[in-house]
Amino acid sequence: MFLASSTATGQAGTMMQELEQDPFLCPDLGELPDDLSEYLNEDCLKTIDPDVLFGDPWFNYADELNTFSDVGKPTDPPSPDGPQQRQEDKLTDKTNHRRKRQRVSRIQRRTDENTPSRPKRQRAAGRPKTKAVETESTVSQGSEPSSPKLASHSTTPQRVLHLQPSIRFITIPEAPRYHVVQTLSLSPPVIGLPISNTAATPTYVFVPATSPPCKRKLPPLSPVDGAVVPVQMSSSPPGSLSDTASKAMSSPVASPVTPSNESSYCNLSNCKEGSQLQSPPVLEIPETVREYIQEAKSHMNQTCQAMEEGLSLTSHYVDVKVSQREILCSGKNTNKSLDKEMVLIGNMDQRKSLMGCSQIFEGLNGNKCYILLLGNTGMGKTTLIRKLCLDWSRGCIPQFDFVFLLDGKALTLKEPNHSLQTLLLNSSSFAPSCMDPEAVYTQILAASKRVLIIFDGFDEVRDYETLLQTQEKDLMTSLQKDTNGQIYTIRQLYSAILQRVLLPGCTLLLSTRPRGTANQLLRRTDSLVEMYGFNPKDVETYLSRYFTDPALRESALDYLKKCSFLHLLCWNPGLCRLACLVLEQAKSLAELPRTLTGLCHQVLCQKLERDNGITHLKTEVQTEISVPSVEESQTHPSSSSHSRTKPRSQVRTRSRTQPARKATKQKKKEEVDGEDVSGVGRDANRREKRELLTQLSSLAWEGVKANSSILPAGRTISDKLRALGHRTGLFLSYHLRRRQVVSSEEREEKSRGEKKGEKMENRRRTESGGSVALDDLILFWANPFLQSYLAGVHLSLSRTVTDRIFQQNLPFQSGPKWRRRSHREELELAQRFTVGLLFNNRTELQRLHSYTDTASRDIVNSKQALLRTHLESLSHDDLSPAQVLEACHHVYEASFTCSDGNVDIASTTLVAHLAVNLPEVVTFHGVPLNPSDVFTVQNVLDRGRSEGRSFSLDLEDSVLQLSGLRALVALNNINTYRASIADVITLWEELEQSGEEELLQGSVSKFKIHPLRATQVCHIEHLAKLVNIHMQKKLSDSSSQSSSILSEGVPAVKELQKLDFELGPEMSSLALPKLWELLPGLQNLQHLDLENSKVGDKGAEKLADVLVSLCNLEILNLSQNCIGDQGVTKLLPTLRDLPKLHCLSLYSNVISDKGAESLAVILPHMRSLIELDVKYNKLTDVGAQSLGASLRNCKKMKTLRMWNQCIPYGVFEWLQQQDNRIEWH
Repeated sequence: MFLASSTATGQAGTMMQELEQDPFLCPDLGELPDDLSEYLNEDCLKTIDPDVLFGDPWFNYADELNTFSDVGKPTDPPSPDGPQQRQEDKLTDKTNHRRKRQRVSRIQRRTDENTPSRPKRQRAAGRPKTKAVETESTVSQGSEPSSPKLASHSTTPQRVLHLQPSIRFITIPEAPRYHVVQTLSLSPPVIGLPISNTAATPTYVFVPATSPPCKRKLPPLSPVDGAVVPVQMSSSPPGSLSDTASKAMSSPVASPVTPSNESSYCNLSNCKEGSQLQSPPVLEIPETVREYIQEAKSHMNQTCQAMEEGLSLTSHYVDVKVSQREILCSGKNTNKSLDKEMVLIGNMDQRKSLMGCSQIFEGLNGNKCYILLLGNTGMGKTTLIRKLCLDWSRGCIPQFDFVFLLDGKALTLKEPNHSLQTLLLNSSSFAPSCMDPEAVYTQILAASKRVLIIFDGFDEVRDYETLLQTQEKDLMTSLQKDTNGQIYTIRQLYSAILQRVLLPGCTLLLSTRPRGTANQLLRRTDSLVEMYGFNPKDVETYLSRYFTDPALRESALDYLKKCSFLHLLCWNPGLCRLACLVLEQAKSLAELPRTLTGLCHQVLCQKLERDNGITHLKTEVQTEISVPSVEESQTHPSSSSHSRTKPRSQVRTRSRTQPARKATKQKKKEEVDGEDVSGVGRDANRREKRELLTQLSSLAWEGVKANSSILPAGRTISDKLRALGHRTGLFLSYHLRRRQVVSSEEREEKSRGEKKGEKMENRRRTESGGSVALDDLILFWANPFLQSYLAGVHLSLSRTVTDRIFQQNLPFQSGPKWRRRSHREELELAQRFTVGLLFNNRTELQRLHSYTDTASRDIVNSKQALLRTHLESLSHDDLSPAQVLEACHHVYEASFTCSDGNVDIASTTLVAHLAVNLPEVVTFHGVPLNPSDVFTVQNVLDRGRSEGRSFSLDLEDSVLQLSGLRALVALNNINTYRASIADVITLWEELEQSGEEELLQGSVSKFKIHPLRATQVCHIEHLAKLVNIHMQKKLSDSSSQSSSILSEGVPAVKELQKLDFELGPEMSSLALPKLWELLPGLQNLQHLDLENSKVGDKGAEKLADVLVSLCNLEILNLSQNCIGDQGVTKLLPTLRDLPKLHCLSLYSNVISDKGAESLAVILPHMRSLIELDVKYNKLTDVGAQSLGASLRNCKKMKTLRMWNQCIPYGVFEWLQQQDNRIEWH
């Protein structure tokens, strides 16, 4: 129930109060007549004594309620006493009652224009200032403005009379007219009564709206007679799509009116210019809140720019693109994997979907509030989020007033220490200190649609899935009350935000990696955005910003371009950063690393050497300071005693030869002793570093096994190990603040006792040892690649890893346990690094452990033999496309990790073994191939050429770049290939422009598209373009070189024999017109599947005109297409003339007896037809008997399926007895 009023002078309008319909609160006034018009006049109202009526204690309960305002307030928790206790206090305590009555005069004084306003006190949390709603010009026309004199007459408070059962009398000012606005169903209704001697103001009364009509679907038809049907025949067969077809055939049901479609004021939002959010206009932001927003932007602008050591967003950020992705509608799939449920597109289609990071929030509406940001390891999700925060701080994202960044690492804290207010204002990243948390928090609740909450630091989808699971009912109820008096764990608050229990109107941006089951997450996602990575120009831009010296920049680019694989690795921004670290020392290196293992090994060695230099420098400084003091203490006494025994004249005249010799000998002796000491110190330091490195690798392996980058809190980490991790940049710390926000009352108290607070703070710091509590300090790995590399060091070189454990953690494990387990990228990278390390140079391996040469050699040889046996025993035909790709990476790492250029014989054997045992058709269907993936696959396939092998490649939906497609197609031992049609056409055009006629001819002749499965509208559009090239016999109108190559058309189009149109009933209407245009060009098509495409009668007429040119068509599937008698009548003449058609399916359409009779007439003339399916249509016994009679004249027909629930079972059984070719399944 809502009431709002306003005046032209901006005075406070009528207040409205709402009472719960409780028989104990509202007395029963008896039955009231339906028509109250005769009672709602002045004569009737004069008979009611207001003092008597409103003086009753039952009605005075309304004075305790809060005044209505159009700003949403946080609901305070009900006290244990409840409303009844407050009533008893009101009845017994007269003093409190008088105080409540005195509050009214204060409101009157605020509304009086002649009375100067007194300074207002600071309001408590949850009570924002109310402001009169401005009257529109169209509403105020014809009404005179109220004078101050009339306004001053209102000396009594507005009152609400609550009558049982569902009528409320509300006193409103008298107005020349008022407006009635319909909203959603509200009960009970509001009746406005004009009161004399009040200001004339327009009043808005909101009354219930009529419910939208709801059309009910008719139940399925039953058989004509009461024949008993077998259970197997009473419903659709398992796996059929008849239910989908019935939904498509049924009349549309009007969708109910939702609040988002209403135009009431409670569904509008105040958005800044340029925003497309249709949210309610919020009240003007209080000044204190505005100051906090500006302070938050300033603080975020300063703190979020740092990327890592020496890099900042302002100077080093490269504006990468993101790709808008779609999600497959997989029906009843209960195990939706995020990487498998995304719609796979080609490179050209992906380029069309690219957008800048500033466009992520464009086009948002009230229903689009769940944004999922995807990206593999090192793709820059966290950097992009920092850039979004920086853009917001600079006013580039005006849709939001508040931005909060919540880190997933905080989930490791189990103690309940936070409320929603402290979580947002204290514990979120980049949050400044808040001086008025109550006002800020109230504004956040009131305008939640202008709040953006970003979740980052979640390593995998599983973390989100656990947070989206249903929580306990009591917990959810407690969270909905949102009381700051109660505290919760970080996990509970995160879960409530993600499940829309808290701040349901806010926008959520979630970052994760595209792996793992995501049932709950995919149901809620409104927008799916994926990181695109660096293109070659982005790599050059990054290097130019990283190396500021022009000479060093040119040198680094030259080195990078000479190392092909390292250059290709730079498509990943994280690996590009590691490559730059190596390029800094490129001149001192004999050779740049050629594998991912070599790159991470070189980066780790550089970090350790840099740390050794720092510690050695500190040691030298301390030695220089300590040695002179010792020498002085030793020489001064001797010189003093010598001066006492010898006269100064004798010392001057004495020969200096002998002292000089002694000084020289002493100096040499000290140098020798110093070298010995420093050498022993360096050896000890080196051994200590290697032992610490062994501990680091063990910690890394524990994190990889646990699928976590966070170091376990229960694990004891020595100070030396922690210091080494921080110095080398392997560790980072995340500090979750536990400082509570300060309320206004606490601030006043703090200002009065500031010295006492300082003493308490100093005492707290002293008790905690002057440092942050360890429970709030989360230690985690800074770089996932280096964590996986160290985990590989542990697997390959640690004595604690037995042969059994080593074999269990090798890749490509078989068995149901390993098939069900979803591995993260870190584990796959650790396995890849293990292979590279075991075949690495032994000299380089000695830098990673403290074992003797013999012990190290035994460990490496033993595990190398186990690995080689495991890889050679694989059944390559059973490997999935992703596993085939991983196998190519493993053998490449084994072959080229050696930094001395010598390739191990065992490693070359692995490459040859894989190339020989790969299947003839190598498929990477649905597996994204980045540039480094293509390089390793090309290496294995090219090795197969020397082994006499040739392959067929399936690169469809692999999202590989054109350069990678060109490299694979150019291999001589590739017989055929499949890829995205749009990518292939673009490649042909580039080859024609560059004049590479031989490669163009090979790519055209090798390309295949049979069989073609169209699942997206773009597939049909690309096929239409290819068919057009086939018909015109050239790539474009201006093409000349391709005319000779395409003189006989495109071989792939000529060889296409099967086309599956699988867009579904929702998307088919967008692609069917294009399909009717291209079908005449597919003259060799033999199988056309249009099931569940909602063709309808009109589409059947167009299909009839197209089928004339498909003389080779053998199978036509038109199931579940809403085709009726009119459509089948149009199709039959064309179907009769198809000479090779032997299978026709009209399953689950709307064909009745009339259509069946037409089909029965044509059926004997379809000489080649062998199988006909007309199950689950609207045939009755009449149509069934007509088809049964016609079947006797079809000698070549083998099967006729025509069962449905409208055919009496007795009739169907009789027809089966007459002809056994009639079947029901």
